[in-house]
Amino acid sequence: MSNIKIIKPRVARETQDLQTLSKEELIARIQQLESHVTQLRNLLNPKLTSNKQGNKPGSKVFDHKKYAKRHVLLQVAYVGWDYAGFVVQEHTEKTIEAELFKALEKTRLVESRETSNYHRCGRTDKGVSSFGQAVSLDLRSNLSEGKGVFVPDGHQAKVGNTDEISYVGILNKVLPPEIRVVAWAPVNKTLSARFDCRQRTYHYYFPMANLDIQSMRVAAQYLIGEHDFRNFCKMDVGNGVIKFHRRIIDIQIEAIDNSANSYSMIRLELKGQAFLWHQVRCIVAILFLVGQGKEEVKIIQELLDVESNPRKPQYGMASEVPLNLFSCTYSDEDCQWIYDAETFQYVISGYQMLWTENIVKATMLREMLDSLEKLAGIKIENQLKGLVHGIEPKTYLPLMKRQKCESLEERINAYAKRQRIEVTETKNASA
Repeated sequence: MSNIKIIKPRVARETQDLQTLSKEELIARIQQLESHVTQLRNLLNPKLTSNKQGNKPGSKVFDHKKYAKRHVLLQVAYVGWDYAGFVVQEHTEKTIEAELFKALEKTRLVESRETSNYHRCGRTDKGVSSFGQAVSLDLRSNLSEGKGVFVPDGHQAKVGNTDEISYVGILNKVLPPEIRVVAWAPVNKTLSARFDCRQRTYHYYFPMANLDIQSMRVAAQYLIGEHDFRNFCKMDVGNGVIKFHRRIIDIQIEAIDNSANSYSMIRLELKGQAFLWHQVRCIVAILFLVGQGKEEVKIIQELLDVESNPRKPQYGMASEVPLNLFSCTYSDEDCQWIYDAETFQYVISGYQMLWTENIVKATMLREMLDSLEKLAGIKIENQLKGLVHGIEPKTYLPLMKRQKCESLEERINAYAKRQRIEVTETKNASA
């Protein structure tokens, strides 16, 4: 009881102190506490990771120096709906890349990320999926020679082996069910998954709803070729992106099934060499407006004319959930993918379980909707409502009449000003 008597006055004093704080002071206190929590997590995470991945007491330490290494490409598929994106992040471990390296280290294929010569082809955002993401890195090898095989200083190659490690098979045994390695390819040591990619293909899936698909196809053709896409992306000046010319190779909008109603599924396929941040989702959002008859086909040309329209009108992006980085293409000379029938069976069976779970839910909802529409005697084609971010206004305001974002020059000047202020504050703090 004595402990309780000591704690209660303290709690009462702290509650009384908080009640006297202003709104701004309370926000500052909350931010301070959140910062402390983040720092504690960062301190604890390395310890937790080392305990999980460390060798058991008395077990033999794995010696990577007894093996050669091999530079390879891995084709990685993942359903990213419940992940915070592909790239490792400081504040969460729920990323595709974090899970991939957990598996690589657990299977002893790499000693660490820092020594793996790692490159990724694309950095998909939170909720985005992929069938053909590619990463290049150095893996442990059973061989002493062959394409991509090399022996680092201090290492000894396994002499006489002719069978390579089953990279795909052993990784898929330890990866989460949403993530699978589909194929691998031995490549030259200098190849980079990012810089040597010839073409990236994105798929975006959506219901037909009330869209005029033919108008969308006509509008989409104006996107093909090299253009300044600053009005079709989220500017990333803070990371040094100040050039927005990109080349779209092809864009196709096709029906996936043979039905012709508002629930029919459509696929937009977009091919290019490289893309800007949120470029695909911005393109889809504008094409939706064309398909709904809210904008004319010429809006694409107007937005691409950055001389006349240097400032992007404010509009909501299309949802991340239907987006898939479907393939990353390399030259045949650089990359010959190796597929394994047994691995395919394992991958297909796993993804069929995910498909079954989701198609059952979709079918159930479709029957409920059909019954509701019959009872009401009406057809509502509002399937797109959840696929565009932002609040839909009662009265539509055309894009070119909306409030505009800052121009590129304004963003650069604002960023430079912030940098000068930070430098000055740092100097004053250290003085």
